[in-house]
Amino acid sequence: MFTLAIKSFRNRKFTTTLTIVAISLSVTLLLGVERIRKEARTSFTNTISGTDLIVGARSGPVQLLLYSVFHIGNATNNISWESYQEIARNPSINWTIPISLGDSHQGYRVMGTNSDYFKFLRFAGRRRLEMANGRIFEGVFDAVLGAEVAEALGYRIDDSIIIAHGAGKVSFIKHDDKPFKVVGILKKTGTPVDQTVHVRLEGIEAIHIDWKNGAPIPGQSISSDRVLTMDLSPKTVTAFLIGLKSRIKAFGVQRYVNKYPREPLLAILPGVALQELWDLIGVAEKALLAVSAFVVVVGLSGMLIALMTSLGERRREMAILRSVGARPLHVFSLILGESAMLTMAGVIAGVAMLYGLLFSCRSLILSKFGFFIAIRGLSTYELILTGVVCLAGFLIGIIPGYQIYRYSLADGMTIRI
Repeated sequence: MFTLAIKSFRNRKFTTTLTIVAISLSVTLLLGVERIRKEARTSFTNTISGTDLIVGARSGPVQLLLYSVFHIGNATNNISWESYQEIARNPSINWTIPISLGDSHQGYRVMGTNSDYFKFLRFAGRRRLEMANGRIFEGVFDAVLGAEVAEALGYRIDDSIIIAHGAGKVSFIKHDDKPFKVVGILKKTGTPVDQTVHVRLEGIEAIHIDWKNGAPIPGQSISSDRVLTMDLSPKTVTAFLIGLKSRIKAFGVQRYVNKYPREPLLAILPGVALQELWDLIGVAEKALLAVSAFVVVVGLSGMLIALMTSLGERRREMAILRSVGARPLHVFSLILGESAMLTMAGVIAGVAMLYGLLFSCRSLILSKFGFFIAIRGLSTYELILTGVVCLAGFLIGIIPGYQIYRYSLADGMTIRI
């Protein structure tokens, strides 16, 4: 029966090829949506590994998570430096990482922080940040680039960069009187760190020393040499990350921050806020998965249509098989086997197409969307999806198989005029 099925496919090359292509494309879409959904969640989760609390101005938990960790959106307000220092002295807190956002460089976010960022920040299961080249910042106008920033813009150690005011991709106001020097380039992490320009908090203060209310003070310009002699202690920060001595203290410290009397602040548990984010986008994920499932149904329906339309042409073929001793069950099994073989060929081609697209497009996805897609084998859930598609293709073959089963030998050999 296998040999007969192969010969039958050869006689219907064009139809067979179109059927396999339709199934493979639908399988690629189904598995691709699932893979990207899973990898996006993994990438987001890896970004905040090891951080117990995130503190920012009072807003929403998801908003705070997005702008402080993933650099999406903007803060509603800043935190005073005095409040940050007082909270950081809480005996339950082991370390803090202050961050200051609001500026950019050619579309990439500029983040002000301190050396604790490189010491305590963890990602992907408590992995530490490592330098690919150079060192961490020491001077006021030193800059450390994420891997993608350096690669995309072609920067090397000792190159100068100009920071622009605002977080947009296009800015008409630049701090070109106070350039920064690249002193380090981080290794790739697959997180938003790769798309960030890191400078010292004092550097952020320095470029705004002659600014007021988000604009340069008319007639006042302080040179980069002179600014180094001035007090550059930060006045505000956008948010800060907290690592606790014991996670048991998380809710106590969170309550302390949320009831902080000097200014309205919000402390969130990253895992809880991330789950809220998944709940928000869960509807869209289910919708995409449903669309992919319908595409698979369309692909399998195309196979059913191809098999059903070929039955009229193959009635004589089946009748000849019956006349040389093939039983009705053999003929039924032949059609069922063809359906199963077409589905399996489409699934295999779809999986191969998926990995081909992943290999060729993961760099583009990383640069455009900020998350890294790991190349790994099919997960249990993906294997279940492919198994369901194969089973559905096999079951669909029952319909034309049963139709052939009903044809009689005399009906097949009769010449119709």
